[in-house]
Amino acid sequence: MAEHWKCKDELIPKIASPFGGGMARCGSACGALTGGLMVIGMKYGANEPSSEKTARAFELAQSFYRRFEKKNRSTMCRELLGLDLSDIEQRKKAREEHLFEKKCPIFVKSAVEILVEITSDKI
Repeated sequence: MAEHWKCKDELIPKIASPFGGGMARCGSACGALTGGLMVIGMKYGANEPSSEKTARAFELAQSFYRRFEKKNRSTMCRELLGLDLSDIEQRKKAREEHLFEKKCPIFVKSAVEILVEITSDKI
């Protein structure tokens, strides 16, 4: 999305790198969800705390969040994967079952599809 909006910056993947596994493998918010919220902030966010721009960013972010949750039945990594990655044994099981290759791309794809859908008339 960043490239699509011509917001390419080598810092972006670095900032997002600890999002995996539900925020640093803690099993909480899905990294695809969080990354999507970050993308909305990049494009529609503001540098001042109270502004119309901030309100618009929140409106889009809430829509994105709710659609992601509805489409995937959760926003929590441990629920999406069915394992708690903060536990070493469950993380090992996730690797053995190739969950990161099987399931995570589905969540990333759904995040991108939702972002395109909710922002297509705003690009």
